[in-house]
Amino acid sequence: GPDGGQDTSFRWQCVEQPIGKLLFRRFLEGTPAFAAAGALWAELEAFERCEDAERAEAAKKLQGRFFTAGGAEHCGFLSSAATAVPTG
Repeated sequence: GPDGGQDTSFRWQCVEQPIGKLLFRRFLEGTPAFAAAGALWAELEAFERCEDAERAEAAKKLQGRFFTAGGAEHCGFLSSAATAVPTG
């Protein structure tokens, strides 16, 4: 494209690039309104590294902490579809 082919998408800048990811995470964690989102991101990455045997318990903790209204770090900006308990 006219930008010289550089990918400026959010995914490329804030997820795939290590420095961009670090800076974006620091921004989230340092901004009170977004701190829960930053914590959720970190916890989801940890969840992805969990052994299969630990996943059910880890998922329960995530749900209570981030997806339950009144929870300490409730992420109310997430849609109900995003926080639905996966089946199967």
